[in-house]
Amino acid sequence: MGAKNNVTEFVLFGLFQSKEMQRVCFVVFSLFHVLTVLGNLLVIITINASKTLSAPMYFFLSHLSFADMCYPSATTPKMIADTFVERKIISFNGCMTQLFSAHFFGGTEIFLLTAMAYDRYVAICRPLHYTTIMDRRKCGLLAGASWVAGFLHSILQTLLTVQLPFCGPNEIDNFFCDVHPLLKLACADTYVVGLIVVANSGMISLVSFIILIISYVVILLNLRSRSSEGRRKALSTCGSHIITVLLVLVPPMFMYIRPSTTLAADKLVILFNIVMPPLLNPLIYTLRNNEVKNAMRKLFRIHRSLGEK
Repeated sequence: MGAKNNVTEFVLFGLFQSKEMQRVCFVVFSLFHVLTVLGNLLVIITINASKTLSAPMYFFLSHLSFADMCYPSATTPKMIADTFVERKIISFNGCMTQLFSAHFFGGTEIFLLTAMAYDRYVAICRPLHYTTIMDRRKCGLLAGASWVAGFLHSILQTLLTVQLPFCGPNEIDNFFCDVHPLLKLACADTYVVGLIVVANSGMISLVSFIILIISYVVILLNLRSRSSEGRRKALSTCGSHIITVLLVLVPPMFMYIRPSTTLAADKLVILFNIVMPPLLNPLIYTLRNNEVKNAMRKLFRIHRSLGEK
């Protein structure tokens, strides 16, 4: 007979056991989460309200900002709330929901970055055909495909985990429910499931990283024939994308491209991946982009003039 699933809840160890460090975590991550939501929401509102930001790049950026707003929201509020309690409990269904949500928005983020790289490739390497290739229908299909791919990646990850038997212990040495700690708790052979996780998460991250790096190398090689002004503008845009690619893809490659094992550094690596790219992306894409900064200034001027009336 197979092992039965008699676990109805899991106990999370969180980031730190020290009460002082937990208070610090509450303040720091509450601030980070508020800034993440407000920053990405500002980008979305600016792009949708501005007529000058109608290029495909900004269409994809609005989708990326929405994913960046939702990705940390799948785990960070629970982590912040848990700083107040001694025993950090999450139900089995809540755990699986957290697993699905984190991988859904995280996976979608990776696929959206790939779509954005394709957009930059067409804009720089085939400028005469850009408006024809990247029309509204193609942009919608690429964005929709990114969300569907993120869903398929996440649902596979979740279905593989939810069917495993958990018969105790139920303690997870992490601040949220992720696949490797859950595989460690399963009272069954998880070797095959672990290989599928590597193929599903690790290889998606690695292959996406290789495709993105190759595409940006091709773009940089094509820039040699451009004017100095054209090179400067293209390098500024591509520089923002490359920084984001490194922030988003390096941590998942570290986490998921190896066999199903847990390391001491895993909590900090995945914390960085969940918190920092969504927090920094609004800054990366606005501070290096004059069009977005000008649109934001115009939006603030309109809001100020309406407030004075």
